[in-house]
Amino acid sequence: MKSLYVKILLCSLLTLLLSLGAFFVISTSVTRGVAGPRGLIADVHAWQTAEAVKAYESGGAAALETYMTNLHRFLKEREYLTDSKGKDLLTGEDRSPLLELSRPPTERPREYNGHIVMVNASSDGRYRLIIVADPPIPLRTLFPYYFLILVAVVLVCWLLALNIANPLRELAHAVDRFGRGELDVRFNSRRSDEIGVLSRSFDRMADRIGTLMTAERRLLQDVSHELRSPLARLSFAAELTRTADDRDAAAARLKKEIDRLTTLVSTLLEVTRAEGDPSAAPLEPVRLDEVLRDVVEDCQVEAQARGCKIGLTGNLALPFRGDRELLRRAVENVVRNAIRHAPPESSVDVNIESAGQMARVCVRDSGPGVPEELLPRIFQPFFRVDDSRDSATGGVGLGLAIASRAIAVHHGRVWAENGSPGLQVWIELPLAS
Repeated sequence: MKSLYVKILLCSLLTLLLSLGAFFVISTSVTRGVAGPRGLIADVHAWQTAEAVKAYESGGAAALETYMTNLHRFLKEREYLTDSKGKDLLTGEDRSPLLELSRPPTERPREYNGHIVMVNASSDGRYRLIIVADPPIPLRTLFPYYFLILVAVVLVCWLLALNIANPLRELAHAVDRFGRGELDVRFNSRRSDEIGVLSRSFDRMADRIGTLMTAERRLLQDVSHELRSPLARLSFAAELTRTADDRDAAAARLKKEIDRLTTLVSTLLEVTRAEGDPSAAPLEPVRLDEVLRDVVEDCQVEAQARGCKIGLTGNLALPFRGDRELLRRAVENVVRNAIRHAPPESSVDVNIESAGQMARVCVRDSGPGVPEELLPRIFQPFFRVDDSRDSATGGVGLGLAIASRAIAVHHGRVWAENGSPGLQVWIELPLAS
């Protein structure tokens, strides 16, 4: 039995059948206890017999008639008090044919003209109380009602099975589609039970795997795209090392190309790690002003080497939770990019301010800026405003991409605007509550 739907339905039906069986057993036991020789009905008949005899012996036929009239007001059955031979003490009629229908209390009463006849003797054996009553409702007349109950329960069990099995089938289908490569498949269940918890766990897993696979594919594409030129230069440098007259200069060129290649691969891995594994980033209390101060101090030497200045304004103590190192690297990439494009004798301004529940950092240089149509693209990996630049003059085009993805990991955003002159890069991060 492989279908959960069939299992639930059969188990429910089995439970129903066992319940019906138990109901019949209990009903039979209770009925026997009530209608048996020592049951309630036997006690009631004995009491009726004693009261009828008492009324007859104390007041004759008139008292007996009064008692019978009062008794018939509450009971639908008919009672006749006779002597031991069957003579009706009230009307004088012969009731002996009814006496002949009597049976022991342990046996089923006989029927007479569509009624059942029960005979109860007085304690001294001189009188008989004949009771003619409607027969009990036969069990077969209840079968249609039991059938309706059975149909209703089967319908409820069927709906229950559908409610459990169908979502699991759909979830299995979604898992199968995801396994075939449809990484955008999600279950999006709104259920609050265990099936909903399972489906949301699948959605989170799919998001995680989709992010990792997307990052992996992007890394492979980036590597295949960007390594062609360095490898070509490296191959040329290696060939030059064998044929050049100045082998030391050729070896130095070869090492330079190897260093560039190493830097490129390390940067690619850094981008992939920042984008592909955001949940692995340790969250800790961070002071944004301290992070900016450290970045500015670290970049002072590079700024002086390029003949420009760098300064920090808006020294606010803004609390934040995140990965300090990842955040520092993101801000540093933005600042170093500004220093790289700042003209000599200019300044790079770093400012921090609060905007409601957000912290906003602005890094501004006085360089040539970026054409408006290219602003959205400067955060893409390997994008360069000047395609003629190489890693020696303008980097590999990954600094702002790393910053953008690191800020996204912290649920923030980054964008750029032309400052006329220069470029302004804005970083917005949510403050710790």
